[in-house]
Amino acid sequence: MKKNSAFRILHSAFSVMFFAFLFASLSAAAQTFVKPTDKNIQYIGRISFANPNAPAWNYTGTTIRVEFTGTSLKMKCKPESGYFMATVNKGKAFKVAFADKNDSIATIASNLVYGVHSAEIMYCIEGHDNNPEFHGFILDEGEQTVPPTLLSDRKIEFIGNSITCGYGVEDPDPNHHFDYAAENHYLSYAAITARRLDAQHFSVSRSGIGIYRHYGSSSEGSEVCMPKQYAYTRLYNKSEKWDFSRFQPDVVCINLGTNDTSPDLESAVSNSQNHDPNAARPMGCNPTKLKAAYKDFLKTVRGHYPNAKIVMLCGSMLQGDGLKLVSDTMDEVVAEANKAGDKEIYRFNFTPQDGSRGYGADWHPSIAQQQFMADELTPYLQKLMGW
Repeated sequence: MKKNSAFRILHSAFSVMFFAFLFASLSAAAQTFVKPTDKNIQYIGRISFANPNAPAWNYTGTTIRVEFTGTSLKMKCKPESGYFMATVNKGKAFKVAFADKNDSIATIASNLVYGVHSAEIMYCIEGHDNNPEFHGFILDEGEQTVPPTLLSDRKIEFIGNSITCGYGVEDPDPNHHFDYAAENHYLSYAAITARRLDAQHFSVSRSGIGIYRHYGSSSEGSEVCMPKQYAYTRLYNKSEKWDFSRFQPDVVCINLGTNDTSPDLESAVSNSQNHDPNAARPMGCNPTKLKAAYKDFLKTVRGHYPNAKIVMLCGSMLQGDGLKLVSDTMDEVVAEANKAGDKEIYRFNFTPQDGSRGYGADWHPSIAQQQFMADELTPYLQKLMGW
């Protein structure tokens, strides 16, 4: 082959590769970026907008909703933000992961029939380690968001611990320990109940947290308790106080007390057996401190939500002496509040789990148990609220 012919072939091949790369680059660039400040995006949850272009949160259940034109939707987040559950056009929910250090864009929808579509993306894990941020949406070239369907005017706030978070719900082995990949608030009794009642819901929840002491901490109490964290937008972050006027719930469900009755700091049971119902669990709880904490926290919640109904929940992981102590203490506190004039504070007990519906990791409620809890709570709230 002559030198010039070889050069022409090589040049031609290079040209084809170059223009193919250029076309691909232009195609990738031919998209519409939607900033987090877009007026048509809806946010539900305790979210900090200190940086409007990077809304931040760390409570599970935080939700972002959008309606848009086109055939696809991508979401951009801070790398390693964690796991979300997404639904498109109110279809079946699926998990979306931002788990890699360099993975900050995930596809929510693709190959849709051209038209107007909706997406709802819920953060489904606890984010105090990941500190997630939302950085925007990506649409097809020339497409846009559209004014969204109005959110339901029914509002619920769930204040809770690992049960409300959905700890271990996707792991059917009770001998396994915590893994973010197995946690899913979307599958929790709280989220299920809210969907069944067509209500917005906030989850202010943390695994291990209690009304006055964290799991396995000193019986004297701990800094890691809900009353000491409740005032702030993000857990363990005191840089910004939450503005309670941004979300005024119709009903508040408080499910705390399980961790308060956990073994004391010095107990060998504390870490080795966790919540195994078959293991002896000597309580590290001071009953006087427990009751005082419930009373004080009720005053705090009532101060922020003067018109809400408040329901004190008990269970479903509590057993034996712990169950009796928490249930009896809540009964006393609610009765005293009612007698003092606040008639809108109520009590509700979940049926204690017995293993018949399986367990999740560390003996937490399984998917079936969470659904059963929602089966119990939904009609109760429906009747209480007239929904």
